[in-house]
Formats: sequence, C-alpha cells, structure tokens
Amino acid sequence: MRSEEIISSLERRYLTDLLAKGERMDNRGFWESRPIQIIPNVIKKAEGSAMVKWGDTVVLAGVKTQLGSPFPDTPNNGVITVNLELSPISSPSFESGPPGPDAIEMARIVDRGIRESKVVPLSDPKLCVIPEKTVWILFVDIYILDDGGNLIDASALAAMVALANTRIQKVLVDEETEEVTLLDETEPLPRKGCVASLTYAKINDIIVYDPNLIEDRGKIARFSVAITNEGLVCSMQKGESGVFLEEEILTILEKASERVKELITLIEENSQVTELREMFQFDF
Repeated sequence: MRSEEIISSLERRYLTDLLAKGERMDNRGFWESRPIQIIPNVIKKAEGSAMVKWGDTVVLAGVKTQLGSPFPDTPNNGVITVNLELSPISSPSFESGPPGPDAIEMARIVDRGIRESKVVPLSDPKLCVIPEKTVWILFVDIYILDDGGNLIDASALAAMVALANTRIQKVLVDEETEEVTLLDETEPLPRKGCVASLTYAKINDIIVYDPNLIEDRGKIARFSVAITNEGLVCSMQKGESGVFLEEEILTILEKASERVKELITLIEENSQVTELREMFQFDF
C-alpha cells in the first residue's frame, strides 16, 4: 500500500540499520504494538461510532442504518457496506476526490474481516424485516484523520467498536399491507462476538508488527490477518510486491493468535456504551 511513496535514502538506511541491530525507531520490540486509545460513541447522529488513536494514527468510524432492498442472491439477509476515506488533512500524500486504489483496498480488507467472521449475523430476523423485500442496510464509514502508519488495523478496530455500539430502531410491520413503521425505541445490533485485524510489515528480511509511518513506507510486503474472539482466522490479505516464506506466515499466525486477545478485550471493554462520550479525551 502506498508503494508510490518514496522515503529518503537516509530514512531507509536509518530504518534498516536499526532493524538489523534488533531495534525499532520507537524502541518497541518487533512484535510489540503501539499504545491504543478508544473513545466509543463520539458522533451524536450516528447509530454507532468510535474514534481510535493507535500510536500516531487517528481514525474515526461511524455507522448509519436505513431500510432498503436485499441483494438478490441473499434475499433474507441484511446488508453491510464499508467505505473508507483518506482525508487530505491526514497526510500530504492523500488528495481530495473519489476513493483511490489504497482506500478501496483498505475498505475491502476491513469489510472482508467483518463479513467473513459473521460477527454481525446478517441473517438474523431483526435485520430481515420483510423477507425478500425489506432489510436493514448498515453503512460503515471510516475516516482517516491522521496517518501515523498501520491504517488497516486502526480502521478495523474503529469499525468493530462502532458496530458493537450500534443500535437499530425497532419496527412494526403490517402483515396485510407489508407497511413498515419505525418506532422510537431502539435495540442493540445483533452481534456474535467480535473480530480484529493484525498487520505485519516486511522490511528487507525482517518482519515487524504494527508498522509506524516510516516502517509502513519502507516495507516490501504487508500481511494482514483477521481473527475472531474464538480464535478463527477468517481472512488474510497480502500486499506489496515482496514475498513471505511459509515459515514466516506460520510465525505471524502464531503471534497474531496471541496478540488478538488483547484487541478483543479492548473491543469488549468499549462495547454497548450507552452514553455519548466527549470526543477529545485522548492522551496526546
């Protein structure tokens, strides 16, 4: 991702020399994460939302819901769609306009992790209001506010926390006319567990978890894996032109299976928060 970005030769040399000595620019271990802070329910008019600060990366996710038609091949399922915007204020390398290849790829990776994990059971009767006719559509919108590296994991975390706090309106259906009336009362979005993404960058022949911005730009390959709270690997995505050896993939999956437990705990600790949180509570 962002393979067109070129870091200076001095930055690359400094980065690779540090890694060769077993060190990272921010003094982390190769498999260690940057600090993570989460604020759920930061958008008053969204059905669910969350802001995540992961190291220097800041991401905002919001969920909006509306009634609509199901997909023809899944007529009894609700619909979920993920969109991601790389805001120009977050990085000089991002431009205004329609989503580019990077934004589309990241949105698809986040979407696939949520969809394949089935943590949002789209076949739940609460999401299928009238079979083959009316279902709930969930729009998950992700905004990158500050690019400090590893946008995929921060985006996936923000999206999952936003979904975990989403509430949908209860409905009343007239069985004769199939008219749907939205009620004032809401209920939690059906959910079965949660899922988190873990991303690893390969720089020369060294692999690091949760790459910061310089590491992100200096990588030759990227590997992202989504794992559920039950330990199920539900999606994997390899990016960039470099390669991962079989033993490297096995090591990544082993490390990710342990690390995901902490991310799952963070998600659950910030789930179903009933009050609206103040937005600017990050410890910068």
